[in-house]
Amino acid sequence: MHWNPVTRYQLLLKINNAVITRTTREELFQALAAELKVYFPYDRLSINLYDAETQTLSYFAVADGVEPSGISCKDKRPLTKGAISRMVIQSGQPVIIDDLSRYTDYFSVRSMVDFGLKSTLAFPMTVRNRILGSIHFSFRETPPFISELIEVLTDVSNQVAIAVDNMMAYTRLQELNANLVRQKHFLMSNTEDYQQGNFIYAAPCMVEIMRLVEQVADTDATVLITGETGTGKDYIARCIHNLSSRGEHLFVKINCPALAPSLFESELFGHAKGAFTGADSKRVGRLEMADGGTVFLDEVGDLPASLQAKLLHVLQDGRFERVGDNRQIEANFRVISATNKDLETAIKAGQFRRDLYYRLNLIHIHVPPIRDRRDDIPLLVERLTDLHARQMNRPAPVYTQEALESLSRYSWPGNVREVKNLAKRMVILRAGEQITGRDINRVIDVSPPQAGTGGSVTTLADAERSHIERALIRCRGVVGGQGGAASLLGLPRSTLQYRMRKYGLDPRNYGEMNAALGEG
Repeated sequence: MHWNPVTRYQLLLKINNAVITRTTREELFQALAAELKVYFPYDRLSINLYDAETQTLSYFAVADGVEPSGISCKDKRPLTKGAISRMVIQSGQPVIIDDLSRYTDYFSVRSMVDFGLKSTLAFPMTVRNRILGSIHFSFRETPPFISELIEVLTDVSNQVAIAVDNMMAYTRLQELNANLVRQKHFLMSNTEDYQQGNFIYAAPCMVEIMRLVEQVADTDATVLITGETGTGKDYIARCIHNLSSRGEHLFVKINCPALAPSLFESELFGHAKGAFTGADSKRVGRLEMADGGTVFLDEVGDLPASLQAKLLHVLQDGRFERVGDNRQIEANFRVISATNKDLETAIKAGQFRRDLYYRLNLIHIHVPPIRDRRDDIPLLVERLTDLHARQMNRPAPVYTQEALESLSRYSWPGNVREVKNLAKRMVILRAGEQITGRDINRVIDVSPPQAGTGGSVTTLADAERSHIERALIRCRGVVGGQGGAASLLGLPRSTLQYRMRKYGLDPRNYGEMNAALGEG
């Protein structure tokens, strides 16, 4: 075929039109291959991408045509393993081999010869003086008019380089957008209920805790926050983050009990595209997402021993690798952790690593339950009721002094979460009405412990189990949703399901019981 300027221009225009609307690598490559094969009856077409940082090669897409054995289109490989690509990339010039049998010392060339390929024309793909990789045309028979063909394919390779560079930029923007969406999700889902002005306290012990929070906030010291479920450990962690110099960056919460061992590394460290089945794109892990900010390890005491070692390694080195990638990633984040367990007891029982405990416990903050700071209860009830009333655009119910005294006598096993749920329930069901002590007694059991028990006290685990059972009875065994036990207790559904499994509670056993306490 005679290649005058007009036919060359028409070819380049057709290539451009064929690939311009493609949105994936595979689509672009297949459209390109179909168009090129009309003009150049090759037997194999491939595009290699070059990573200058790692000195590796990877295929842009699965090669078209002959597939020599031993040459994988899926795996990255060192530049030294790609004999012809290495010549092209290092020289920046086309490499024309009209007789491949003279280069069978190279494994990749020998595989091509074994499958009947005789000649190869390889061209650099260069954009803005940067080599993206190389494009290879291979033939079973040496094509005629090879000198003229080289000139045409040089122009074609430049056009292909632009298309490949645009596709790579498009892919990076997609990944960046996906990561920004995930970051927005974290921000929206984790900060809505955690405005610092909504953290309500008056008790002297809480004043001391907040003074300590201010002292440690603007350091990078690790902080371990302990306390019963629902005492406000999340709030304390977010206060520390917001008051620190990292406050403008992300606060990334990691719910340790919800991390499946099989997905631990992918969730925390991220994964490369193709690292495992279903990994259709690169994913940034939570630790990398928290770069410059804070990682909050919630319920760290429930982390399995096998995962504690992996976490310790990352905290010590500050480096990790994405699943399916061998590049080290450094992330600068502060670690705050929380647990409702006694970690020192867990260490003695062999359930928690001592070295991890010391790594997390540079500063220790213990948040007392609200039954130990009863002066806060009336303030919490009234302020949280006003808050939910404003959010729902409803008039706030008014508590009598008798009602507030009844609430102050209650033990509140669910702590602040339970107070919050009561306040929200009152706003929904009794908006603008007066709430009396009798009304409170219908909702919760505020009676003191029965006399004659010999002063025995149930364990915290027994109290928690009993409280979950009461919630399941009231909700007829429903766990999730607006009317479920998780919502009633102020717990994430996954956390409640974890505790139900821990205590051997089956929600189906409560489906036929009374829907609420105090009915009748």
